[in-house]
Amino acid sequence: MTEFLNTALTFPTLVYSVLLAFCTVYWLLAATGIVDLDTVDGWLTTDGDTAEPNVVAGMLAKLGLSGVPMMLVLTILSFFGWLITYFVHLFLLQHLPDSLRWIAGAGTLIAALLPGALVTSLLLRPLAAVIARLRPPVPPSVLGRAGAVISPYADAGTGRAHFDDGGAGLILQVRTLPGERLSRGDRVVLIEHLESDNTYRVMSETAFHQQ
Repeated sequence: MTEFLNTALTFPTLVYSVLLAFCTVYWLLAATGIVDLDTVDGWLTTDGDTAEPNVVAGMLAKLGLSGVPMMLVLTILSFFGWLITYFVHLFLLQHLPDSLRWIAGAGTLIAALLPGALVTSLLLRPLAAVIARLRPPVPPSVLGRAGAVISPYADAGTGRAHFDDGGAGLILQVRTLPGERLSRGDRVVLIEHLESDNTYRVMSETAFHQQ
């Protein structure tokens, strides 16, 4: 047990240990509803006040993981990165002189990302395909309909809203106009379908009727 802790809590394995601990805390908070899954994904995969996908979203697409929650990808990647780094550290790095161990450790830390990313992609690609199939088709007629924000907030990078379709209702990923931020419960109107990431542009119902 002592050897395990010494390896897990020293460089380079420590970096992945901290990342795994962060992911664990995140999932515990998500399970209690304290953090919103879509909000975090919006922060990580879009640029600032625009709805344009960023480098992270591009990397997910290259791995075939578009649509898979970013934090799930990060958790699996962290686990395999930790696993690789731990055993390299245990059987090789800890026997090196300190100065050489730091240099080799930094290289191991980065090198572990490649096999970790490949294994993560292989494991989660089936999930990405299932998510794509389960995504309900939304008829074009929803444009112009009014609904309410149900996520903690909605802005140009993240948000969800509920719209009455005469049945069970629709819960859609929505994005506001750049610079606009709406709170939970605010009334919005669908004005545009953003095909690049299958989200919908909305504006406040008040502003819509003032046009």
